Amino acid sequence: MKKILPVIITLIGLSLLGLIILQASWLNNLVQLRSAQISAKVKDASVVIAGDFSKAIYGSSPSKIPKNLHSLSLTNDMFNVLKPRTVGEHFSKQEVFEKIKKAFDDEDLKHVKFDFAIINSSNDYEMQTENYAKNFFDSASNKNFIIPILPDSGTDLEGLNIADSLVIVVPDFQKQVWGSLIWIILGSALFTVIIIAAFFITIKTLLNQKKLSEIKSDFINNMTHEFKTPLATISLAIDAIRNPKVQADLTKLEYFSNIIKEENKRMNKHVETILHTALMEKKELQFNITKVNANVLIAAVVDNFHLQLEEKEAKCILSLDAVQDEIDIDEQHFSNVISNLVDNAIKYSKEDLTIRIKTFNKSGNFIITVEDNGIGMNKETVKNVFEKFYRAHTGNVHNVKGFGLGMSYVKTIIDALNGEIKVDSTLSKGTVFTLEIPLSI
Repeated sequence: MKKILPVIITLIGLSLLGLIILQASWLNNLVQLRSAQISAKVKDASVVIAGDFSKAIYGSSPSKIPKNLHSLSLTNDMFNVLKPRTVGEHFSKQEVFEKIKKAFDDEDLKHVKFDFAIINSSNDYEMQTENYAKNFFDSASNKNFIIPILPDSGTDLEGLNIADSLVIVVPDFQKQVWGSLIWIILGSALFTVIIIAAFFITIKTLLNQKKLSEIKSDFINNMTHEFKTPLATISLAIDAIRNPKVQADLTKLEYFSNIIKEENKRMNKHVETILHTALMEKKELQFNITKVNANVLIAAVVDNFHLQLEEKEAKCILSLDAVQDEIDIDEQHFSNVISNLVDNAIKYSKEDLTIRIKTFNKSGNFIITVEDNGIGMNKETVKNVFEKFYRAHTGNVHNVKGFGLGMSYVKTIIDALNGEIKVDSTLSKGTVFTLEIPLSI
């Protein structure tokens, strides 16, 4: 697993990178294609509009230019014959706008914004939209389309410089191109994000599986060790009892019998811990909730550690100052919670161990703090201390035993009692666990 995991991560990472590069290339090509497509459609629409204007201007005119222009004198009649036709004489600005809008709609350019102007043959503006001048000269952001409005081929007016011109400006051309592709871009981005998320979830799952595998191996090793020691002790005690000399000595016989009994209790405790864990996993823990005087219960639990504290030359100072100490709890499970906290303080201790257990009331709750001056925990351990099977790295402390289930059990019980548990620890200085449980109503 250690060797294959980096290979899997590398392969998935390269695949994801390649996919993103292909997506970027595809999107760039799509934008260029869409840009050319919009330009072509605007030109097609402009040609249609220019054709409509041409028919309206030149098709309806009854006047014809004489075959021999030299026979005309410079009279008003000649001026009227040669007078350039203009769009402005036939259409208002609103009508021109509506014609352009309709032509754009027909070309599937409904969402394309535009400005326009009509320029006569003398390059004078007949009409223009409000933002036309500003947008026309900003060629960096906008795109201009100029289409002359010419008479139909084959007419008498063909070839004369009398044409108006239609100028259409598409402002923020590239922005509008991107806007027309918004749903495609969003869809592409969404699926890319989904793929990236799937990649990270996969990696996280693989890392969790790796961690779980390591935890499982540690658990099996710890369990084997925890059961092997009492079994070996029991085996030696039984061999001793079988000795006739021991059988004849009642004191020795009782001594070895007590060893067997204590080691049996120890194994039963381990079995109970594992069974509790299985029940927690299935959420089938049974609770017998009763009103309990917590101060009395805590004192009784600590009293059970008298011999362990003596052996460690440690002391436990009780400051049970909570005036109101009645809480609704399961007495057995709550005793186990306090027992686990005190046991951990003893396990992860150094010389001159002092455990301080305080109780007090705050905001209608019963507060318990279990403080020690032991080896403490680093930030990573504090973060993971309530995880199942997690065991802190104890450095040179090699005599710490257990399955890494105690603190997970503590958290589960406190949560089930609608309480809270917090931990504050400094490496090499000690740890403080704070429990907050609602008082009985």
